[in-house]
Amino acid sequence: MVKKARDIGVKVKLPSKECNDKKCPFHGDISLRGKIFTGIVVARDVHRSATVEWGRRIKIPKYERFEKKKTKIHAHNPPCIDAKQGDNVNIMECRPLSKTKNFVIIENLGKQFGFEQIEEGLQESKQVHKKKNIEEKVPEKAKGEISNEGD
Repeated sequence: MVKKARDIGVKVKLPSKECNDKKCPFHGDISLRGKIFTGIVVARDVHRSATVEWGRRIKIPKYERFEKKKTKIHAHNPPCIDAKQGDNVNIMECRPLSKTKNFVIIENLGKQFGFEQIEEGLQESKQVHKKKNIEEKVPEKAKGEISNEGD
């Protein structure tokens, strides 16, 4: 028997799917407390986990400039929400679910615009950078030129 989705104390849209997950805030036994963050799912695991990331700007008073920083948090991804890579999600703090997970996804806000293009660009730049490093390390003689210096 599947439990009816319960109110978690936060104004979020209830999931349309049902699940039997004990760590689900809507259908399980998890109570939520603490902070709520909004971020993008950058990685997803087989074991109902997701890595959520968001950026922020911090002012450096000495230079009167801002620095970009990002925060990555591992969160539980219940089957009823099932957030995919590139989705905007709300996460909320709960009791420790594992060694690294202290948050659970409570709402899927939809796909992040332009996330796939950003990921493709990062992958291409990494490949180009690796090729340049390999070409710089290979000496001229190793490229196929034969020298007769000893003759």
